[in-house]
Formats: sequence, C-alpha cells, structure tokens
Amino acid sequence: MDTQESKDLLLPRSRQANERLHAMIPGGAHTYAKGDDQYPDDLAPVISHGRGAHVWDVDGNRYVEYGSGLRSVSLGHAHPRVVEAVRRELDRGSNFVRPSVVEVEAAERFLATVPTAEMVKFAKNGSDVTTAAVRLARAVTGRARVAICGDHPFYSVDDWFIGTTPMSAGVPAATTDLTVAFPYGDLTATEELLTRYRDEVACIILEPATHTEPPPGYLAGLRELADRHGCVLVFDEMITGFRWSEAGAQGLYGVVPDLSTFGKALGNGCAVSALAGRRDLMEWGGLRHSGDRVFLLSTTHGAETHSLAAAMAVQSTYVEEGVTARLHALGERLAAGVRDAAAGMGVADHVVVRGRASNLVFATLDEHGRPSQPYRTLFLRRLLAGGVLAPSFVVSDALSDADIDHTVDVVAQACAVYRKALDAGDPTPWTGGRPVKPVFRRSV
Repeated sequence: MDTQESKDLLLPRSRQANERLHAMIPGGAHTYAKGDDQYPDDLAPVISHGRGAHVWDVDGNRYVEYGSGLRSVSLGHAHPRVVEAVRRELDRGSNFVRPSVVEVEAAERFLATVPTAEMVKFAKNGSDVTTAAVRLARAVTGRARVAICGDHPFYSVDDWFIGTTPMSAGVPAATTDLTVAFPYGDLTATEELLTRYRDEVACIILEPATHTEPPPGYLAGLRELADRHGCVLVFDEMITGFRWSEAGAQGLYGVVPDLSTFGKALGNGCAVSALAGRRDLMEWGGLRHSGDRVFLLSTTHGAETHSLAAAMAVQSTYVEEGVTARLHALGERLAAGVRDAAAGMGVADHVVVRGRASNLVFATLDEHGRPSQPYRTLFLRRLLAGGVLAPSFVVSDALSDADIDHTVDVVAQACAVYRKALDAGDPTPWTGGRPVKPVFRRSV
C-alpha cells in the first residue's frame, strides 16, 4: 500500500525543540491550540520566524500559514505599518506610572472605529475582558448566573467558563453551577432558559456569528430577550472583530450589545484586547458613579504603549486599505479552490469547508460522514508535506493569489490520499502514528 512516506517531512530540530518545550512548559506551549498534540506525530514544526503569509521552522522549511497566531495576525507577519508604529513607541518608553497620551489616542481611535461603543478599556488577552464583562454584568444586575452560548468553543480561561468544559479539574462545582448554556440560533430555547432562571441571569454572552451566519432576526431577538428579562447582552467579538467588519459583527448586522469584547486581530499579533460598551455600564468600573465600585480591569501591562500603537495602526490599515473586503475575497477564492479539489478527487462529502469567507475552517469526515481525528491527521500530514501549515483555512491579508493556488494544489494531493484511505476503509496507514487530539478532553 502506497503511504507516500517518502514525501513526509523530517523535523529533527523541531522534535528536539518540542522536547525542550515540554521539559520546561506544561503542555509544551502557552496556548492549548498550539500544542503538538494538535499535529501529527513528529510533525509539529517549531517556528523560527515569519514574514507576510509565510513562516519558517527551525529545520528551515517554509510554509504558507493559515490561522496565523490563532487568528490574531490578520495583516500578515511583520506588517510594515504595525512594525513602524511599535518601533516608534518603544523608543519613547513602554509603560509609565501614569496614563500615557497614547491611551487617549488609542481609545479615541477604537471608539471611532467601533461607534456602537461609548467607552473602552484595554487589557492583554481575551479572557481578561470577557471575565470583566461577566463581573460587570453581575454587579449591575445583582444576579449571579451567566448564560453562555454552548455552541461556541471558548470564552475564557476563568472558572465561570472552563468549569463547563471537559477540562474542569480545579474548578469548584458551585462556580460551574452558576453557568447555564443555550443553543445558537434558537430564540425559543433561550427564552425558556431565561424563564426557568427568571431574575437570576446576569448576562447573555455569545459570539454574534459563528461558522454559520446568524438566522434572520436572531441577534435582534436576543437583544429583545435581554431587555425583557433585564440581562446584559455581551458580544464576544474576538473572532468577528475586524474579520466581519472594522466595527465587528455588531457593525455588520446592526444589533448593538450592551458590552462587547475585542482582541486577536486588534493588535496583529501584539498583546491587546478591549472591553467596550455603554457608558452607564462601563462607568461602574470607574470613578464617576455613586454606587459600589467594581474592580473591572486593572492590568500592569494593559496600556503598553507599543501594543496600543499596534492596535491603532491595525485599525487605520483596515479602514484605509479595505482589509476586511480583501479577506473575504481571498477566503472565497480559497474555499472555491478547496471544494473543487475535493470534488475532483471524489471526497467532497468528506473534506468540507465551512464558515464565513474571512474565517474558514474545514471538517474531515470518515466514510460514515462523522468527524474523524484520524482523517484529520492524514489531511494535516499531507498539507505539511506540501508546505502548508493549516489548522484552519483562516486567511490573512498577506496571502497572494500564488499562495492560494499552491494551497489548492496541495489540498488536491491530500485529497487523493484521502480517497485511498476511504476506499481502504482505514486511514491508519496514512496517519504516521497517533491521531491528533481535541483541545478539550478530560484525560491526556
């Protein structure tokens, strides 16, 4: 049986670096989604550097990269406008004992870009700001429960969310019991949940859009439900921010949440996130209201000048260069190519591209149409062998048409192997070892 092993990568330096990582860092990475368990056996490249849409590993291999920085590097690596903005501020000092004028400018720029928000507070990562939104909602409403959309994979590393996942070790059940879930797109089920916990739910939090578009009237219906039940409506715009529009999904769909959180694309890889929303709510975390003070956000590095400068450069680039439209165009070209390649190899029902064009993911399905980690392993292995690093097909603005064409060619080759595995009824000869694993699982 032809397993095409002769075409596999050899990554001796990456393997050595991974061993060093695991010896010192729990999990071998600082984000679970970057773990080597997410990649085929001995094929988890350790990155040396990146430029534009390409990265190089420590073994000297170059890849076309998708999902860059877990969707954060949407302009491409070392984007000149961002690099220049960061370099300029580094020469002026990065952190002070009092607010910098850069904080004023960054807040003004953000609120001009996301005009549905009235105030903003910056932090370093998404978990900080989503948890701050939950805390603020609880303070404002005097309620304890949080209603999350259970169809969305991640909101925060904090107990109120992580306790609901299979990785709940260390989270008290009493905390987890305060988080309840509703299905995306189902207003009836959400209303039933709010009625069941009448006057107990502090906030409804969800990604306003997912791998599918919101059903007509859905977001407006959630807005009405939140108002009727006295809940705070929170949009997690970590992914939709900038990729859906410069003003996020709220700007695209015209439904205004009470609070929203941004990150990822906001800094093009620099560490910056934002909590934004209505002035009357946000002021509970400030000094100009008469109620009990809310410890909203207080981060030593939340206002690093170079990260805020990066965010301003990103927003200017998006608005002036029409980046969101280009992301959609690139994604549409890629999706069409991948679907054609899969169809040409007879696996269109098994290698499936989903999502908005600017935020594409792929599913790998077995001979019965079920999601399959072994088939995902086979697919990733062939992509890597062809110089494509793609845990997803999320595009960056730095991709060229030639990059897309190369990716489609490699996908076609991967689909040819996929077809062989389907015909054999067993992908094991092509996986090269243990299958890749889901991020959220109870045991190692």
